[in-house]
Amino acid sequence: MTKHSRLSNPLKLVPEFGPVNGALFKATGNGTVPQSTIGLLQLRAGQLVGNTYLTALHTGNLRAAGESDERMMGVATWKDAPYYTDAERVALALVEAVLTPNPHGERVSDELYAQAAEHYEERALATLIIAIGQVFFYIPLALIGRPLPGVSPAQQWRD
Repeated sequence: MTKHSRLSNPLKLVPEFGPVNGALFKATGNGTVPQSTIGLLQLRAGQLVGNTYLTALHTGNLRAAGESDERMMGVATWKDAPYYTDAERVALALVEAVLTPNPHGERVSDELYAQAAEHYEERALATLIIAIGQVFFYIPLALIGRPLPGVSPAQQWRD
């Protein structure tokens, strides 16, 4: 079994990435959207792209934040799981809509946008959109660099 990812540490390879990385976390941590909601949508994104590293990372983050096993496991079947608020369901629907091609029209319908606007004021909705973009920002790194699930970023990158 491999003990390191394919890449060297991206922060060392491209130091300019550090401030971008920090800015994304600062933007999504502005308090307008609960961190649990952001974690759930990030977990769902990891599942949708089929990436064990992202799924394990976000499950671990949610667990460390005190989320229940039912809520973490239920994300894969959130549409019929009883564990989520209406606002969380909208966040999960948005991430799925953005990640899943829709052969019948646009991915984010006016109806879904209206539902999101009912649950999130404008700044919170923009933060939620940035949180979706944040996880998308890391998807190529996870898929191409192949970081190791369950290994801290500091320990897994090739030197």
